[in-house]
Amino acid sequence: MKALRTLVSPRGAVFLLLVVLLVAVTILNPSFAEPGQFMRFLQRVAPIAIVAIGQYFVIIAGEFDLSQGSLITAQVIIAGNLVGQDDARTIPVLLLMVVFAVAVGLVNGLITTLLKVPSFIVTLGMMLALLGGVMWWTGGAATGNPADSFREIGRGGLRDVPLLDFIPWAVLLLIVWLALGIVLTKRPLGKTLIAIGDNARAVDYAGARRAWVTTRAFVISSLSATLSAVLLVGYAGVHPSVGRGYEFTAITAVVLGGVVLGGGRGWIVGAVAGAFTLEALFMLLNIAGVPSTLRDAVQGVIIIAAVAYSAVAFRARRARGPQPAAPEPAAPEPAAPVTHGAATTSRTIHTETRGD
Repeated sequence: MKALRTLVSPRGAVFLLLVVLLVAVTILNPSFAEPGQFMRFLQRVAPIAIVAIGQYFVIIAGEFDLSQGSLITAQVIIAGNLVGQDDARTIPVLLLMVVFAVAVGLVNGLITTLLKVPSFIVTLGMMLALLGGVMWWTGGAATGNPADSFREIGRGGLRDVPLLDFIPWAVLLLIVWLALGIVLTKRPLGKTLIAIGDNARAVDYAGARRAWVTTRAFVISSLSATLSAVLLVGYAGVHPSVGRGYEFTAITAVVLGGVVLGGGRGWIVGAVAGAFTLEALFMLLNIAGVPSTLRDAVQGVIIIAAVAYSAVAFRARRARGPQPAAPEPAAPEPAAPVTHGAATTSRTIHTETRGD
C-alpha cells in the first residue's frame, strides 16, 4: 500500500508515467527496444537532462533561470568559432567556456540576491543580452566548424560494448553529472538551498550566507548549460537556434519530476526522470502523427497539470496531518512538604470529583 501511494505521489508519478510512455513507444515502434536505438534515445535526452539538473538547484531555492537556452547558444557559437580545426585549442576553449559560464552565473546570482531583483527579470535580461550578442556575432547565420575531436564529445562513445554495443559519451557525462548533483543535495549546500526555498527568513535567522548559497545555484545552472552546449556541438551543429527554448523545456522537466515551483521540495532524480518522460512523450506524439508545432502547447499543459497535481496532493497531505499520539498517563505528584516552625510534616493534596 505504501509503494502504491509513493507511485501516485508527485515524487513517484513521473517514474510510472515514464514506464507507461516507454512501453507505448515500444508497442508502436518495436525497434525502439533494440539496445542501439535505446542508447540513441538516451544520447538525445542527455543534454536536456543535464540542463534540468542545473535548473533543479535554482528552482528548489525558489528562483528561476531563464538564461540557460541563450547561454547554450552562446557557448555553441564560442566553441564553433574559436576551436576551428585546431585540436590544440580544445582544452583552452573549454576552460574559456567554463569561465564564461561562472561569470554568467555570478551575475545572475549576485544581482538577484544582493540587489533584490527577481530572478525572473534578471535571467530574462541575461537571456536577451546573450541572444543579442550571438546575433551580432553571427548575423543570424550558422558560423564556425569545430574540429572532429571536439564534436566527438557529443557524438562519440564507447563502442563494441557487450550487449549494449555502444555507450555514448553523453550518457556517461549525464551519469557523472547526476552523481555529483546527488552528492551536492546531501551536502550542506543542497540542504541549505532547500531550506531557502522553504523558508528563507529562517535561514537568515540561522546565520547562513543565503546570498552566496543562492548564487552558487545559479553558477551550477550555468555550468550545466555549458556542459549541454559541449554535447550539442557534436550532433546539432553550430547555429544560433541551437539551445533556444531549452530553459522552458528544463523547467517543464523539473516540474514534471515533482519539484515544487517556489522551492523547498523536490528530488534531483525526479527532475532527470522528468526530462526523459518529456522526450518520450514527444516521441510518442511524433509516432502518432501529432504536429511538432504543438510541442510548446504540450509543455504548457504539462506545467499547469503538474503544478496543479502537486498542489492538490500537498494540501491533501496537510489535511491528513500526523496522527496524534495517545497521551501518556501523568505521573502522580509527590507529596509536598509543609514546614511549621522547626517541625516538618507532609501533606498530600487530594482531588475530589463531584457529580454536579
